[in-house]
Amino acid sequence: MKLNRDNILKKYKWLREKKRPFIISADYDGLICASFLNHYLNWELVGYYDFKSIWLSKEALQYKNNLIWVDLNILPKAGTSLGGHIVSMNSTVPKGFNSSCNPNILADINSKKFENKFPFSTLIFLLWLHDIQIDNKIAKLFILHSDNTWMKVQRYSNNIKYWTEILSSYPWDRLFKNICSIQHEEQVDQFLYPRLIHIGASTNFSKLTSKYLKIKSRECKINPDWDNDIILRLLNLFGEYISWTPPVIPKIIQRVDGKRLKISLEDVKKIGLDQFIKKNKVFSYAITSSRYISYTNFSKTIKS
Repeated sequence: MKLNRDNILKKYKWLREKKRPFIISADYDGLICASFLNHYLNWELVGYYDFKSIWLSKEALQYKNNLIWVDLNILPKAGTSLGGHIVSMNSTVPKGFNSSCNPNILADINSKKFENKFPFSTLIFLLWLHDIQIDNKIAKLFILHSDNTWMKVQRYSNNIKYWTEILSSYPWDRLFKNICSIQHEEQVDQFLYPRLIHIGASTNFSKLTSKYLKIKSRECKINPDWDNDIILRLLNLFGEYISWTPPVIPKIIQRVDGKRLKISLEDVKKIGLDQFIKKNKVFSYAITSSRYISYTNFSKTIKS
């Protein structure tokens, strides 16, 4: 199977539209997507979501029925999302995702094929979709750090090959050149990570380690209540090293708190995914392994 970018862009016309208001995941991956979308499409960043809380600006409330949720998978029909989590248990996809673009849905990857889950970041999907090619070696360090893509290239070669064939007509060999080398790991360890640590954009370690030097992967999760300085520094770092114009940081005026929960796939299968979503008033969810679903619901409605 091969996906055709022109067909995707025709089906999801909003992916080419200019000046769309959008909300991002509250982490490194969301912020680097924000830089891309502002630079190439002049989209307006209006809020954040970390799967527990939503931070909203005045503009987010104003355009709440026309928002795009980036690096996220949300269910309300009023929302449109772009994300890379598995969201189906079989070939049937909940109606809430009809207007949303997800490479796993496009390639018919569900929980039964978890080993074939989309392995790249949302940013990498955007690069492929808009046929934007990156040759600068330093820029690649920041881009391939999104969702720890470079470590996945090292560790999951079969699935990487599977997806580079699905996402055809792109110079993957150039983007991934020398990733499986000690030299690349040294660049990450001696250039990239120190700069992220210096600005406070390294808050956790994730489970992955590099192939040669056994470097632990680093993550950056942000809390917009007090991390505006980190957000600004990170966006400026992308501007400096990737030459993407930083978006204006939204002025947050409201936070809506929800609950993030976890349930086994077996329990969901007993009542069916659609009934589970309806019963638990699920706002967003992801099948995070072959055994579990993580989901979020909100007890109150977002009001303007």
